[in-house]
Amino acid sequence: MKTAIIIPTFNERKNIEKLIPPIFSILPKAIILVVDDNSPDKTGRAVFGLQKKYKNLYLIKRKGKGGRGSAVIDGLKYILEKKPDVDVFVEMDADFSHEPQELPNIIRLSKPKTVIFGSRYVKRSKIINWPLSRRIASKISNGLIRLILNVGLNDNTNGYRCYRKDAVKLLVAHKYISSGYILLSESANLLHQNGFRFIEMPSVFYNQKLKKSNATLSEFLNAFINLIRIRLTN
Repeated sequence: MKTAIIIPTFNERKNIEKLIPPIFSILPKAIILVVDDNSPDKTGRAVFGLQKKYKNLYLIKRKGKGGRGSAVIDGLKYILEKKPDVDVFVEMDADFSHEPQELPNIIRLSKPKTVIFGSRYVKRSKIINWPLSRRIASKISNGLIRLILNVGLNDNTNGYRCYRKDAVKLLVAHKYISSGYILLSESANLLHQNGFRFIEMPSVFYNQKLKKSNATLSEFLNAFINLIRIRLTN
């Protein structure tokens, strides 16, 4: 199956330079598309340099920071339009929080009308380098999302996901309420409402960013309001 991997980036130059080679080593025939939000650290320039070595590496440079969720949707749309022979679509982060070594398993499990989720909260999963405060916040966030949206996922906020073309066509045609990380919940809700089956695969989540979260109370409130708006569309 022809596979495309979409990686949204913002200030991930050092990580992207280290991430691309092992992915191509594991999946030499895959397409990798980096969607960069005009990173000040010149992430896009780093990708451009890597394109000289990897012919299946592509780059979308957006004009500004539009949010992780909308970056993934733009990437899915690009692959769907430009690479019609692609069967499997994977989204993952650039900061090594999602293990490249898990890609073959997540792809192997993919089927039509099914979405595979790399999950931090199922048996055999691991979370490394997360302080207790972040674990508690994540558990509360996921509990709230499950309560409001009821899509049946243990981990609603991890962006390591694998789709077939039937799901991608639905995702790119939708008009979203959100553009950042809440879009992960909104897209899962959309797929759930359209009868897609969800499989949560054990995943190792490694947090390299040791700095405290910059999320503010207003951002949390905005996320909560968006969840309610998403629920009202069901």
